[in-house]
Amino acid sequence: MKRTSSRTTHEGEIVSVRIDEFEYEDGESAEREIVAHPGAVAIVAHDEKRFFMVRQPREPVGEEALLELPAGKLDEEGETPLQCAQRELVEEVGVEAADWRELKRVYTSPGFSDEQVHLFIATDLTRVDPQPSEGERIEIVEVPLADLDDAIDSCADAKSLIGLLLFRAER
Repeated sequence: MKRTSSRTTHEGEIVSVRIDEFEYEDGESAEREIVAHPGAVAIVAHDEKRFFMVRQPREPVGEEALLELPAGKLDEEGETPLQCAQRELVEEVGVEAADWRELKRVYTSPGFSDEQVHLFIATDLTRVDPQPSEGERIEIVEVPLADLDDAIDSCADAKSLIGLLLFRAER
């Protein structure tokens, strides 16, 4: 398939919307509305006893305290996914990690968006002062490793579920 045209219909602070036309090898074409997103990271940060999650309001879905992995957007110029994950873990949870490993990259909803989330495992943790971004309302949640299945059951956020399920599969 080959993109033959593209026009932006909305340019927002986080996402933009464009309409792209594609031509396929068989000569057929299709027009698709695409939400362009800079990408994101999510982190399973754990030690021998616990892992860290956060609760924060998610206004688009009407949730005041959605349970999620620490995460954030790839929105700083030149920042790699690993650098973003390191920054977000400090900002949201007040933890630095000496060991990092990328678990997987996933598309959140490839039927209409190009958003890709890089999932990381972070270990060898050290506490530092949290540095939340302006306007963030984050509650840090320390979850005992023994409660991993309960966290999975109570989590409705896709990136967090994928990260936790991959983490559980490795244990």
